[in-house]
Amino acid sequence: MPDTPESYDVPPISVSPEAPKLKISDLPDVGEADVNGRPPSYTTAEDAELFSLPPSDLDSLTPLQTYEMNENFLSESVPDRPLIAPLAPMATLRTEYEGGSQLFVKQIDWLTKYGYAGIRRTRGDGDCFYRSLAFAYIESILLASDKALAVTSAISVLESTQSLLEQAGFDRMAFEDFYDCFVNLIKRVITPDNAGQLLSSSMLLEEFNMPEVSNSVVVYLRLLTSAHIRADPDSYIPFLLDPDTGELNDLQQFCISQVEAMGKEADHVQIIALSRVLKVNITVAYLDGRPHNSQEGKVDFLEFHNADIPGMNPVILLYRPGHYDILDKRNEEPLE
Repeated sequence: MPDTPESYDVPPISVSPEAPKLKISDLPDVGEADVNGRPPSYTTAEDAELFSLPPSDLDSLTPLQTYEMNENFLSESVPDRPLIAPLAPMATLRTEYEGGSQLFVKQIDWLTKYGYAGIRRTRGDGDCFYRSLAFAYIESILLASDKALAVTSAISVLESTQSLLEQAGFDRMAFEDFYDCFVNLIKRVITPDNAGQLLSSSMLLEEFNMPEVSNSVVVYLRLLTSAHIRADPDSYIPFLLDPDTGELNDLQQFCISQVEAMGKEADHVQIIALSRVLKVNITVAYLDGRPHNSQEGKVDFLEFHNADIPGMNPVILLYRPGHYDILDKRNEEPLE
């Protein structure tokens, strides 16, 4: 297994600055307008103009240039992608890069060598981190060796988050429907629904491609991330940079514009905050197309460790410039 060079411990919670009171009408749109252990959307070999540049040109791009090229080109096909796609072999991702940067190809080969055989795509609509995390988190509960323990632990954590949201100034009426949607999915792992069925992997995939379900979970995770940042300002204020100006943001303004708003990408601050408050272990593999000093094609992993639940694997995400997908050691959907 590759090393995970960095991890974070949970800090104490300090006094929370008051958040504005939200009503349902104030929340981000969760309709279908944007409607599928990292680039926005993904491209295929058929439409891969991005990768038609000479390899030498792609290999010499700065990280910012790589990000912007992915951002500008790959986002064109966003509406055609599922919110969450079925598992696909890593070979499908490799094919998309074969005509371009060989650094990406070598990194994909490195991941495959270390057992990461599959990728689950997430639509690149700015919500990819939250959606990927939510799906992979529930699936890790579904695949836990002790499902009852995993469900009980998750529900216990989520129940405590309601008071955190209220302490941060959010109106319960504004978030309880989103909370119920998230919790009910988890409960279905061990409690049959009205049709007498337990949640399965295929049913989870189906649910996450229903915008009213998938986006409700995303909204709750965004509000939860915001509430945690508000509750522990000293840990986050030094890192609240405005992505456009590079200047430090006011904490409340950052939460409103960069965390709570749908379609806003997540950075390290949001990842750390959500992993802490959700008490979930997250591992992020960085497929960035950059050369590595110690080993050709090596992919760096960053670990956010916040819980010890026996038999439950961490959420593993794959980052490419501007986008998160789910990394998996399986290369196809499980048989049911």
